[in-house]
Amino acid sequence: MTDETPAKRAHRPPHWRRDLVELAALFTAVAAADSVANTVVHGPDGPTLLVASAAALLATTGFHTWWARRHHPAPPPTGDQPRGTGSAPAPASGPHRPQAEAGATTLWRMRTTVRDEPGSLAALCQALAHHRVDILALQTHPLADGTVDELLLRAPAALPPGVLTHAVATGGGSGTWLERADAHDLVDAPTRVLNLATRTALDASELPLALRQLLGRCTIHSIPARSPRSGTPAEPVPAEGVWEETVMRLRDPSGGSITIERPYLPFTPTEFARARALVELDARLGPRVPPRSDVLTLPEGNAITVRRADPGDLVAAREMHDRCSPATLALRYHGPIGDADRYLRHLLSPRFGRTLAAYTASGRLVALGHLLWDGDETEVALLVEDDWQRRGVGAELLARLVALAGEARCESVYAVTQASNTGMVAAMRALDLPLDYQIEEGTLVITARLAPAAVRTAP
Repeated sequence: MTDETPAKRAHRPPHWRRDLVELAALFTAVAAADSVANTVVHGPDGPTLLVASAAALLATTGFHTWWARRHHPAPPPTGDQPRGTGSAPAPASGPHRPQAEAGATTLWRMRTTVRDEPGSLAALCQALAHHRVDILALQTHPLADGTVDELLLRAPAALPPGVLTHAVATGGGSGTWLERADAHDLVDAPTRVLNLATRTALDASELPLALRQLLGRCTIHSIPARSPRSGTPAEPVPAEGVWEETVMRLRDPSGGSITIERPYLPFTPTEFARARALVELDARLGPRVPPRSDVLTLPEGNAITVRRADPGDLVAAREMHDRCSPATLALRYHGPIGDADRYLRHLLSPRFGRTLAAYTASGRLVALGHLLWDGDETEVALLVEDDWQRRGVGAELLARLVALAGEARCESVYAVTQASNTGMVAAMRALDLPLDYQIEEGTLVITARLAPAAVRTAP
């Protein structure tokens, strides 16, 4: 067997016998055509017969063309088209998609209960797909008599929430809960849980915030083991915790308990297990505060060191109390002066918030700033030693506390004081944030709304 290429065949010498045969065929065809033409033209109906033959040939050609276009198979797809069974091109995607097809979308977080049987989730997805709703993420929470599905949805902006919930009900969902989502919810659940665990491992004060972000919109109360005012012991919580539908109670590793409430949506066993795991991680790591401090120079030239405070600063804080006047303590604690020392241990605990301490170069504590988690709200409070007031120490601490609140995604902070406390009022006004003033029975409550663009980044 030989391997013969087209290039070799192109150089063959022409065959003279083939040329003779082709010439003979050509002469024969010309002679036959001439004979037929003479016979037809000189006949009685020669011209009519020629016109009829031409018309028949044209009609046959037109019919063959129509038949070929209708019944001929579609050409194979090119490299720019996806392979399929039809000849229509695939719809454009990506940046070349028409604007009318893309449209505006809205992110939703939805939770619904479906039957625990094959095909139930498929029916729910089909009902959402009917309204062009895209499922971006899905978490399942098994129950005894069903499954709670938590979905992150991207829906057309023109789709009303009522239509969306009705579609879920059509797909077999019940007890549906729906709220708007944002870009933070696009992070998948394992990554979000790992980030929360990392933050909790680095700072003990992050545990309440991590629980709130883990469980969504909920109210978290840290209850000390004993009341700071009366010293009455709190109700003990079992080591395994307590879960009652919309309320969870967990034992606080630092003492006391943590109560989590979400009246609008019951907790699931999966959420209870996640919360317990986060609290257990905090218990294993023990008390911890990030060891970081900043040296600041006041307008008058004195240098102070600002750092996070913890229970180790209790002795220095009590000594500062002894140097403060009764009027200064009364403006800060709004009660008997004897209660001030009992509150210190509570305030310095990282479980109830974050505390900043200002020390002089000689190691003397001259000011404390507190950021306290108060359920859904956040309180700020300042105590500055009398000799260090009106020097900018309180304003510096307050600005840093507000920045910490912004990093914790707090929407607002409030301060409880008296109208005569002009220093606190001036410090709140210096934040350059929208303020609300409310006076009740001689107590002034100043609330600052934290605009993301206006909050300074915490150092």
